[in-house]
Amino acid sequence: MDALAAMQALATAEGRTDPYPWYERLRAAGPVLALGEGFYVVTGYQQADRVLRDPSFLATDAAVLDRTLPGWRASAAWRWLGRTMLWRNPPDHGRLRRLAGSAFTARRTAQLRPDVVRLVDGLIDGMAGPDPVDFMDAFAFPLPVAVICALLGVPESDRDWFRPRAHDLTLALEVFAGDPDSMGRADTAAVELEDYFVGLLAHRRAHPGDDMLSDLLAAGAAGQIGGAEMVAHLALLLVAGFETTTNLLGNGLAALLARPDLTAELRAHPELAGAYVEEMLRYDPPVQATSRHAGQDLALDGVPLPAGAEVMVLLAAAARDPGRYARPDRFDPHRDPVPSLSFGAGAHYCLGAPLARLEAQVAFPLLLRRLPGLRLAGPALRRDRLGFRGFAALPIIA
Repeated sequence: MDALAAMQALATAEGRTDPYPWYERLRAAGPVLALGEGFYVVTGYQQADRVLRDPSFLATDAAVLDRTLPGWRASAAWRWLGRTMLWRNPPDHGRLRRLAGSAFTARRTAQLRPDVVRLVDGLIDGMAGPDPVDFMDAFAFPLPVAVICALLGVPESDRDWFRPRAHDLTLALEVFAGDPDSMGRADTAAVELEDYFVGLLAHRRAHPGDDMLSDLLAAGAAGQIGGAEMVAHLALLLVAGFETTTNLLGNGLAALLARPDLTAELRAHPELAGAYVEEMLRYDPPVQATSRHAGQDLALDGVPLPAGAEVMVLLAAAARDPGRYARPDRFDPHRDPVPSLSFGAGAHYCLGAPLARLEAQVAFPLLLRRLPGLRLAGPALRRDRLGFRGFAALPIIA
Protein backbone atom coordinates (compact mmCIF):
# COMPACT_ATOMS: atom_id res chain seq x y z
CA MET A 1 0.00 0.00 0.00
CA ASP A 2 1.42 3.39 -0.92
CA ALA A 3 1.61 6.40 1.37
CA LEU A 4 -1.37 8.19 -0.17
CA ALA A 5 -3.59 5.17 0.45
CA ALA A 6 -2.41 5.02 4.07
CA MET A 7 -3.28 8.70 4.51
CA GLN A 8 -6.69 8.09 2.97
CA ALA A 9 -7.24 5.24 5.46
CA LEU A 10 -6.75 7.74 8.29
CA ALA A 11 -9.70 9.69 6.90
CA THR A 12 -12.02 6.76 7.69
CA ALA A 13 -13.61 5.91 11.03
CA GLU A 14 -11.95 2.47 10.97
CA GLY A 15 -8.53 3.99 10.39
CA ARG A 16 -8.97 6.51 13.19
CA THR A 17 -9.90 3.78 15.70
CA ASP A 18 -6.32 2.48 15.54
CA PRO A 19 -4.20 4.87 13.50
CA TYR A 20 -0.82 3.45 14.51
CA PRO A 21 -0.48 0.81 11.76
CA TRP A 22 -1.20 3.53 9.21
CA TYR A 23 1.36 5.84 10.79
CA GLU A 24 3.88 3.02 10.49
CA ARG A 25 3.14 2.60 6.78
CA LEU A 26 3.53 6.30 6.22
CA ARG A 27 6.80 6.41 8.14
CA ALA A 28 8.10 3.41 6.19
CA ALA A 29 7.64 5.47 3.03
CA GLY A 30 9.85 8.22 4.42
CA PRO A 31 10.03 10.80 7.22
CA VAL A 32 8.86 13.59 4.87
CA LEU A 33 6.29 12.77 2.19
CA ALA A 34 4.81 14.81 -0.64
CA LEU A 35 1.18 13.68 -0.84
CA GLY A 36 -0.32 16.29 -3.10
CA GLU A 37 0.36 19.65 -4.64
CA GLY A 38 1.66 21.85 -1.84
CA PHE A 39 0.85 19.23 0.84
CA TYR A 40 3.48 17.36 2.86
CA VAL A 41 3.32 14.94 5.78
CA VAL A 42 6.05 14.54 8.40
CA THR A 43 6.34 11.28 10.37
CA GLY A 44 9.95 11.28 11.62
CA TYR A 45 10.87 12.59 15.06
CA GLN A 46 13.88 14.66 14.00
CA GLN A 47 12.01 16.20 11.10
CA ALA A 48 8.91 16.94 13.22
CA ASP A 49 11.06 18.58 15.87
CA ARG A 50 12.66 20.79 13.21
CA VAL A 51 9.30 21.91 11.79
CA LEU A 52 7.96 22.79 15.25
CA ARG A 53 11.05 24.75 16.29
CA ASP A 54 12.16 26.45 13.09
CA PRO A 55 10.57 29.93 12.78
CA SER A 56 10.67 29.53 9.00
CA PHE A 57 7.67 27.23 9.43
CA LEU A 58 4.65 29.37 10.23
CA ALA A 59 1.43 28.60 12.05
CA THR A 60 -1.79 28.86 10.09
CA ASP A 61 -2.88 32.49 10.17
CA ALA A 62 -5.29 34.80 8.36
CA ALA A 63 -2.87 35.44 5.51
CA VAL A 64 -2.42 31.71 4.90
CA LEU A 65 -6.15 31.07 5.08
CA ASP A 66 -6.99 33.92 2.73
CA ARG A 67 -4.73 32.23 0.20
CA THR A 68 -5.55 28.58 0.79
CA LEU A 69 -9.14 28.59 2.09
CA PRO A 70 -11.14 31.45 0.60
CA GLY A 71 -14.34 32.02 2.49
CA TRP A 72 -12.95 30.80 5.82
CA ARG A 73 -14.22 33.93 7.56
CA ALA A 74 -17.78 32.70 7.02
CA SER A 75 -17.13 30.10 9.72
CA ALA A 76 -17.57 31.36 13.30
CA ALA A 77 -15.24 28.63 14.57
CA TRP A 78 -12.44 29.47 12.14
CA ARG A 79 -12.86 33.19 12.83
CA TRP A 80 -12.45 32.33 16.52
CA LEU A 81 -9.29 30.37 15.80
CA GLY A 82 -7.94 33.25 13.75
CA ARG A 83 -8.09 35.49 16.83
CA THR A 84 -6.20 33.09 19.10
CA MET A 85 -2.45 32.61 19.55
CA LEU A 86 -2.88 29.13 18.05
CA TRP A 87 -3.34 30.66 14.59
CA ARG A 88 -1.00 33.63 14.98
CA ASN A 89 2.61 34.33 14.11
CA PRO A 90 5.00 36.99 15.47
CA PRO A 91 4.52 39.57 16.75
CA ASP A 92 0.88 38.88 17.70
CA HIS A 93 1.61 35.34 18.85
CA GLY A 94 4.15 36.47 21.43
CA ARG A 95 1.88 39.23 22.70
CA LEU A 96 -1.02 36.86 23.29
CA ARG A 97 1.17 34.12 24.73
CA ARG A 98 2.66 36.48 27.31
CA LEU A 99 -0.83 37.42 28.47
CA ALA A 100 -1.68 33.78 29.14
CA GLY A 101 1.69 32.91 30.64
CA SER A 102 0.93 34.39 34.05
CA ALA A 103 -1.67 31.70 34.71
CA PHE A 104 0.69 28.82 33.94
CA THR A 105 3.95 29.72 35.68
CA ALA A 106 5.83 26.96 37.50
CA ARG A 107 5.12 28.66 40.82
CA ARG A 108 1.40 28.97 40.20
CA THR A 109 1.19 25.38 38.95
CA ALA A 110 3.01 24.06 42.03
CA GLN A 111 0.63 25.99 44.27
CA LEU A 112 -2.27 24.12 42.70
CA ARG A 113 -1.06 20.68 43.86
CA PRO A 114 -3.07 20.62 47.15
CA ASP A 115 -6.21 21.61 45.25
CA VAL A 116 -5.60 18.91 42.64
CA VAL A 117 -5.10 16.28 45.36
CA ARG A 118 -8.34 17.37 47.01
CA LEU A 119 -10.24 17.22 43.74
CA VAL A 120 -8.82 13.78 42.87
CA ASP A 121 -9.74 12.39 46.27
CA GLY A 122 -13.26 13.73 45.96
CA LEU A 123 -13.76 12.22 42.51
CA ILE A 124 -12.42 8.86 43.69
CA ASP A 125 -14.93 8.93 46.53
CA GLY A 126 -17.65 9.14 43.90
CA MET A 127 -16.29 6.16 41.94
CA ALA A 128 -15.73 3.76 44.84
CA GLY A 129 -18.35 1.05 44.98
CA PRO A 130 -19.51 -2.18 43.37
CA ASP A 131 -21.06 -0.70 40.23
CA PRO A 132 -19.27 0.10 36.95
CA VAL A 133 -18.74 3.77 36.11
CA ASP A 134 -17.56 5.58 33.02
CA PHE A 135 -14.11 6.89 33.87
CA MET A 136 -14.43 9.67 31.32
CA ASP A 137 -17.63 11.04 32.87
CA ALA A 138 -16.71 10.37 36.48
CA PHE A 139 -13.08 11.49 36.50
CA ALA A 140 -11.27 12.35 33.26
CA PHE A 141 -13.56 15.26 32.40
CA PRO A 142 -14.45 16.78 35.80
CA LEU A 143 -10.87 16.93 37.12
CA PRO A 144 -9.24 19.13 34.44
CA VAL A 145 -12.34 21.21 33.84
CA ALA A 146 -12.50 22.06 37.56
CA VAL A 147 -8.85 23.10 37.56
CA ILE A 148 -8.92 25.25 34.43
CA CYS A 149 -12.24 26.87 35.34
CA ALA A 150 -10.84 27.82 38.74
CA LEU A 151 -7.81 29.39 37.05
CA LEU A 152 -9.93 31.32 34.58
CA GLY A 153 -12.61 32.34 37.04
CA VAL A 154 -15.50 30.35 35.53
CA PRO A 155 -18.28 29.60 38.06
CA GLU A 156 -18.52 25.98 39.17
CA SER A 157 -22.19 25.84 38.20
CA ASP A 158 -21.30 26.41 34.54
CA ARG A 159 -18.66 23.68 34.11
CA ASP A 160 -20.85 20.90 32.75
CA TRP A 161 -22.23 23.34 30.17
CA PHE A 162 -18.80 23.57 28.54
CA ARG A 163 -18.23 19.89 27.80
CA PRO A 164 -20.39 19.44 24.67
CA ARG A 165 -19.43 22.87 23.36
CA ALA A 166 -15.72 22.22 23.78
CA HIS A 167 -16.18 18.85 22.07
CA ASP A 168 -17.91 20.51 19.12
CA LEU A 169 -15.56 23.49 18.89
CA THR A 170 -12.49 21.25 18.50
CA LEU A 171 -14.09 19.71 15.41
CA ALA A 172 -12.76 22.80 13.62
CA LEU A 173 -9.23 21.71 14.57
CA GLU A 174 -9.50 18.15 13.33
CA VAL A 175 -7.08 16.86 10.71
CA PHE A 176 -9.86 16.35 8.17
CA ALA A 177 -11.97 19.31 9.25
CA GLY A 178 -14.41 20.94 6.90
CA ASP A 179 -17.41 18.67 6.40
CA PRO A 180 -20.68 20.64 6.74
CA ASP A 181 -22.08 18.76 9.74
CA SER A 182 -18.90 19.04 11.84
CA MET A 183 -18.32 22.68 10.93
CA GLY A 184 -21.94 23.52 11.65
CA ARG A 185 -21.58 22.12 15.15
CA ALA A 186 -18.24 23.89 15.62
CA ASP A 187 -19.71 27.20 14.48
CA THR A 188 -22.67 26.89 16.84
CA ALA A 189 -20.33 26.13 19.74
CA ALA A 190 -18.14 29.12 18.87
CA VAL A 191 -21.11 31.49 18.90
CA GLU A 192 -22.43 30.12 22.21
CA LEU A 193 -19.01 30.29 23.86
CA GLU A 194 -18.49 33.82 22.62
CA ASP A 195 -21.84 34.92 24.03
CA TYR A 196 -21.03 33.25 27.34
CA PHE A 197 -17.63 34.88 27.76
CA VAL A 198 -18.90 38.31 26.74
CA GLY A 199 -21.40 38.07 29.58
CA LEU A 200 -18.90 36.67 32.06
CA LEU A 201 -16.37 39.38 31.26
CA ALA A 202 -19.01 42.04 31.83
CA HIS A 203 -19.76 40.51 35.23
CA ARG A 204 -16.07 40.28 36.15
CA ARG A 205 -15.50 43.87 35.05
CA ALA A 206 -17.94 44.90 37.77
CA HIS A 207 -16.65 42.29 40.25
CA PRO A 208 -12.90 41.72 39.71
CA GLY A 209 -11.14 38.77 41.34
CA ASP A 210 -7.85 36.87 41.45
CA ASP A 211 -8.22 35.01 38.16
CA MET A 212 -7.32 35.23 34.48
CA LEU A 213 -10.58 36.93 33.56
CA SER A 214 -9.60 39.88 35.75
CA ASP A 215 -6.01 39.82 34.44
CA LEU A 216 -7.23 39.97 30.85
CA LEU A 217 -9.58 42.84 31.60
CA ALA A 218 -6.63 44.75 33.05
CA ALA A 219 -4.60 43.96 29.93
CA GLY A 220 -7.48 45.14 27.76
CA ALA A 221 -7.65 48.40 29.67
CA ALA A 222 -3.92 48.84 29.00
CA GLY A 223 -4.44 48.30 25.27
CA GLN A 224 -2.62 44.94 25.17
CA ILE A 225 -5.54 42.88 23.86
CA GLY A 226 -8.72 43.68 21.97
CA GLY A 227 -12.20 42.66 23.07
CA ALA A 228 -12.76 40.02 20.36
CA GLU A 229 -9.26 38.64 20.97
CA MET A 230 -9.98 38.45 24.69
CA VAL A 231 -13.10 36.35 24.21
CA ALA A 232 -11.34 34.00 21.77
CA HIS A 233 -8.34 33.80 24.10
CA LEU A 234 -10.50 32.66 27.00
CA ALA A 235 -12.31 30.06 24.91
CA LEU A 236 -8.98 28.65 23.72
CA LEU A 237 -7.56 28.41 27.23
CA LEU A 238 -10.72 26.74 28.49
CA VAL A 239 -10.89 24.18 25.69
CA ALA A 240 -7.15 23.46 25.59
CA GLY A 241 -7.03 23.39 29.37
CA PHE A 242 -9.17 20.31 29.73
CA GLU A 243 -9.63 18.68 26.31
CA THR A 244 -6.06 17.39 26.10
CA THR A 245 -5.81 16.49 29.79
CA THR A 246 -9.08 14.56 29.64
CA ASN A 247 -7.66 12.49 26.80
CA LEU A 248 -4.33 12.03 28.57
CA LEU A 249 -6.13 10.61 31.61
CA GLY A 250 -8.30 8.25 29.56
CA ASN A 251 -5.56 7.08 27.19
CA GLY A 252 -3.14 6.68 30.08
CA LEU A 253 -5.48 4.62 32.23
CA ALA A 254 -6.35 2.31 29.32
CA ALA A 255 -2.66 1.73 28.60
CA LEU A 256 -1.96 1.09 32.27
CA LEU A 257 -4.82 -1.31 32.99
CA ALA A 258 -3.85 -3.42 29.98
CA ARG A 259 -0.54 -4.13 31.76
CA PRO A 260 -1.16 -5.55 35.26
CA ASP A 261 2.55 -5.78 36.07
CA LEU A 262 3.04 -2.07 35.47
CA THR A 263 -0.17 -1.22 37.29
CA ALA A 264 1.18 -3.06 40.32
CA GLU A 265 4.54 -1.33 40.02
CA LEU A 266 3.08 2.17 39.95
CA ARG A 267 0.78 1.31 42.85
CA ALA A 268 3.79 0.23 44.90
CA HIS A 269 6.06 3.06 43.70
CA PRO A 270 4.07 6.27 43.22
CA GLU A 271 7.33 8.19 42.88
CA LEU A 272 7.55 6.74 39.34
CA ALA A 273 4.45 8.69 38.27
CA GLY A 274 6.47 11.24 36.33
CA ALA A 275 8.09 8.61 34.11
CA TYR A 276 4.78 6.81 33.64
CA VAL A 277 3.00 9.98 32.55
CA GLU A 278 5.75 10.82 30.06
CA GLU A 279 5.41 7.36 28.52
CA MET A 280 1.63 7.74 28.35
CA LEU A 281 2.11 10.99 26.47
CA ARG A 282 4.49 9.34 24.03
CA TYR A 283 2.71 6.03 23.57
CA ASP A 284 -0.81 7.33 22.85
CA PRO A 285 -0.69 11.14 22.76
CA PRO A 286 -3.89 13.13 23.28
CA VAL A 287 -3.00 15.42 20.37
CA GLN A 288 -1.85 13.44 17.37
CA ALA A 289 -1.21 16.04 14.68
CA THR A 290 -0.61 19.71 13.98
CA SER A 291 0.17 21.79 10.90
CA ARG A 292 2.59 24.46 9.77
CA HIS A 293 3.20 26.30 6.50
CA ALA A 294 6.51 26.98 4.83
CA GLY A 295 7.18 30.70 5.17
CA GLN A 296 9.68 30.58 2.30
CA ASP A 297 11.25 28.04 -0.02
CA LEU A 298 12.74 25.42 2.30
CA ALA A 299 14.16 21.91 2.33
CA LEU A 300 13.34 19.29 4.95
CA ASP A 301 15.37 16.09 5.01
CA GLY A 302 16.29 16.73 1.41
CA VAL A 303 12.69 17.27 0.30
CA PRO A 304 12.12 20.73 -1.24
CA LEU A 305 9.15 22.62 0.19
CA PRO A 306 7.90 25.60 -1.79
CA ALA A 307 6.85 28.74 0.04
CA GLY A 308 3.28 28.38 1.29
CA ALA A 309 3.34 24.57 1.39
CA GLU A 310 1.19 22.98 4.10
CA VAL A 311 3.17 20.63 6.36
CA MET A 312 1.15 18.22 8.48
CA VAL A 313 3.18 16.99 11.45
CA LEU A 314 1.95 13.62 12.70
CA LEU A 315 3.10 13.92 16.31
CA ALA A 316 1.94 10.40 17.18
CA ALA A 317 3.92 8.93 14.28
CA ALA A 318 7.03 10.81 15.38
CA ALA A 319 6.48 9.46 18.90
CA ARG A 320 6.96 5.94 17.56
CA ASP A 321 9.94 6.65 15.33
CA PRO A 322 12.35 3.71 15.85
CA GLY A 323 15.21 6.03 15.00
CA ARG A 324 14.45 7.94 18.21
CA TYR A 325 12.85 5.35 20.50
CA ALA A 326 13.93 1.75 21.02
CA ARG A 327 10.99 -0.68 20.59
CA PRO A 328 8.60 2.26 20.10
CA ASP A 329 5.43 0.14 20.00
CA ARG A 330 6.08 -1.10 23.52
CA PHE A 331 4.72 0.82 26.52
CA ASP A 332 7.85 1.14 28.65
CA PRO A 333 8.00 3.77 31.42
CA HIS A 334 11.61 2.75 32.11
CA ARG A 335 12.96 3.69 28.70
CA ASP A 336 15.72 6.29 28.49
CA PRO A 337 14.02 9.67 28.75
CA VAL A 338 13.67 11.37 25.37
CA PRO A 339 11.49 14.49 25.23
CA SER A 340 8.25 13.73 23.43
CA LEU A 341 6.53 16.14 21.08
CA SER A 342 3.10 15.52 22.55
CA PHE A 343 2.81 19.12 23.72
CA GLY A 344 4.56 20.48 20.65
CA ALA A 345 7.87 22.35 20.69
CA GLY A 346 9.26 25.77 19.97
CA ALA A 347 7.24 28.98 20.09
CA HIS A 348 3.89 27.15 20.15
CA TYR A 349 4.80 24.71 22.94
CA CYS A 350 1.68 24.11 25.03
CA LEU A 351 1.49 26.59 27.90
CA GLY A 352 -0.63 24.20 29.96
CA ALA A 353 1.79 21.26 29.73
CA PRO A 354 3.05 21.58 33.34
CA LEU A 355 -0.54 21.70 34.59
CA ALA A 356 -1.58 18.63 32.58
CA ARG A 357 1.45 16.73 33.87
CA LEU A 358 0.67 17.74 37.45
CA GLU A 359 -2.92 16.52 37.22
CA ALA A 360 -1.90 13.16 35.72
CA GLN A 361 1.02 12.65 38.12
CA VAL A 362 -1.30 13.22 41.07
CA ALA A 363 -4.22 11.25 39.64
CA PHE A 364 -2.73 7.89 38.68
CA PRO A 365 -0.99 6.96 41.96
CA LEU A 366 -4.04 8.01 43.98
CA LEU A 367 -6.40 6.07 41.73
CA LEU A 368 -4.34 2.91 42.07
CA ARG A 369 -3.79 3.26 45.81
CA ARG A 370 -7.37 4.06 46.75
CA LEU A 371 -8.98 1.67 44.25
CA PRO A 372 -6.81 -1.46 44.48
CA GLY A 373 -9.27 -3.53 42.45
CA LEU A 374 -9.50 -1.00 39.63
CA ARG A 375 -10.05 -2.72 36.28
CA LEU A 376 -11.88 -2.34 32.99
CA ALA A 377 -15.56 -3.25 33.19
CA GLY A 378 -16.37 -3.65 29.51
CA PRO A 379 -15.44 -2.54 25.99
CA ALA A 380 -14.15 1.00 25.66
CA LEU A 381 -15.49 3.32 22.98
CA ARG A 382 -13.09 5.57 21.10
CA ARG A 383 -14.12 9.00 19.89
CA ASP A 384 -14.13 9.24 16.10
CA ARG A 385 -11.27 11.72 16.02
CA LEU A 386 -7.71 11.77 14.74
CA GLY A 387 -6.26 15.09 15.85
CA PHE A 388 -7.66 14.81 19.40
CA ARG A 389 -7.45 11.15 20.34
CA GLY A 390 -9.43 9.94 23.33
CA PHE A 391 -12.31 7.85 24.59
CA ALA A 392 -16.01 8.57 24.42
CA ALA A 393 -16.53 5.96 27.17
CA LEU A 394 -14.12 3.97 29.32
CA PRO A 395 -16.08 1.72 31.72
CA ILE A 396 -14.25 0.73 34.91
CA ILE A 397 -15.08 -0.92 38.19
CA ALA A 398 -13.30 -0.33 41.47
